[in-house]
Amino acid sequence: MLTRTGPDTGLLSSLGAWTWPGKAADGRQVAHILLAHRLGRTSHDTPGAIETRMRHVAEILGGPAHAQDSVPDIHGTLVTIGPRALLKFPGARWALRLPTHPQWIHLAQDSGRAALIIGLDPLAQSADAVRLDGYLDAALAADRLLFGFAYTA
Repeated sequence: MLTRTGPDTGLLSSLGAWTWPGKAADGRQVAHILLAHRLGRTSHDTPGAIETRMRHVAEILGGPAHAQDSVPDIHGTLVTIGPRALLKFPGARWALRLPTHPQWIHLAQDSGRAALIIGLDPLAQSADAVRLDGYLDAALAADRLLFGFAYTA
């Protein structure tokens, strides 16, 4: 019997994704990706259930690290095709389409990697830059973010 190790389509569709250019801890420019669960739409989307799902995403990707740890390479693959970008998960039939901007695409292609951040708390897909910064600041202070590097195919 075949068992899937990747996320199912339900889990992938529950993820929100945000991208932006920025600096890595070493000071070099790097493309960033944030994955967070969208705000709960049902009574099953409790904070504990959402955290469990996001930790499952982190496991599938090979275990991103906490902020104080060395940032590992993950098993997800970043695929760029023209102005589009996808994050492929090992064992998954489908990839997650990422929102992009030409500057972000060029940075990811030139460096061959992107810093992937997994948020353990939900975030509204409609979050603008100010709300995104607030989410990242609060989650970082509470150790609710996991980090890794995804490399281009």
